[in-house]
Amino acid sequence: MLADPASVILVVASILCGIMAVRFKDILFSAIALAVLSAMIAVIFFRLNSPYAGAFELSVCAGLITVLFISVIALTRREK
Repeated sequence: MLADPASVILVVASILCGIMAVRFKDILFSAIALAVLSAMIAVIFFRLNSPYAGAFELSVCAGLITVLFISVIALTRREK
């Protein structure tokens, strides 16, 4: 049985965002890629008729943790 194209696109894009989050040299870009990955996982949860898991993923992982990561990155000093 074949999956619908939207689900396949979401899964492939999630895998690519996960790879980008690991491979980026800049930590800020990695945090943003991780936020996009969490948002895509939330959409997958919503498509699987799991609204509570999707809302939790979107609010906590994509929202709160990303804000925490970006604020810590902004507060740290880069040495050259």
